[in-house]
Amino acid sequence: MAGLYYEEFEIGQTFDHPIRRTVTETDNVLFTTMTHNPAYLHLDEEYCKNETEFGQRLVNSCFTLALMVGVTVYDTTLGTTVGNLGWDDVRFPAPVFHGDTLHFKTEIKTKRESKSRPDNGIVTFLHTAYNQRNEVVATCTRNGLMLKRPKA
Repeated sequence: MAGLYYEEFEIGQTFDHPIRRTVTETDNVLFTTMTHNPAYLHLDEEYCKNETEFGQRLVNSCFTLALMVGVTVYDTTLGTTVGNLGWDDVRFPAPVFHGDTLHFKTEIKTKRESKSRPDNGIVTFLHTAYNQRNEVVATCTRNGLMLKRPKA
């Protein structure tokens, strides 16, 4: 199991996730159509060339969010999370385009024991996604309900 138990997280701890991912046109079109999002910004190249400031299609921000959180799982919560309690402060300060290569970092912001579940604790993760120019393209705060280490 790769994930960490509640007790293993420390406030201020950081993770520089080794997985990098180049986002493809297929990723964007498949995700956008699977989620029934008809936005021209993601699907219509001609519209984007002629009608937007970007001149090209934007990667669906929900895909960027899902990728950012997904990449962080192996190093942090794989097998040790009970579930996500929510995502807050989701931001996309710069667009992601087809061909951008993203990398990800996580910082532990807070942690506390669960008031209602003695075998769990709540950890607040700050996830950040960067493109190949090291520009921040996405951030979110995620609250995870984490398992405590099993009693011997």
